[in-house]
Amino acid sequence: MPSSLDYRASGLLLHITSLPSPHGIGDLGPAAKSWINCLSEFGQSCWQSLPLGPTGVGNSPYQPLSSFAGNALVVSPDWLIEDELLEPNDT
Repeated sequence: MPSSLDYRASGLLLHITSLPSPHGIGDLGPAAKSWINCLSEFGQSCWQSLPLGPTGVGNSPYQPLSSFAGNALVVSPDWLIEDELLEPNDT
């Protein structure tokens, strides 16, 4: 994004787990890709999400178990199946 003070942008705050999914919670799969396309179509510049690390005590995203690890819950089972890293009956 340009750093000019005259530049204006808009976006939305939505945690990845709030996206629709047949697996119970949203993930970084087809729904996330569709969401990004919708944001672009409607002229949005930003998508802000809460931290994605594995949660610790109280399941707060702001107290992750690691500052460097990602959360396995947001990995898309659909794309793991598509890449033949999982079998369809593994999900």
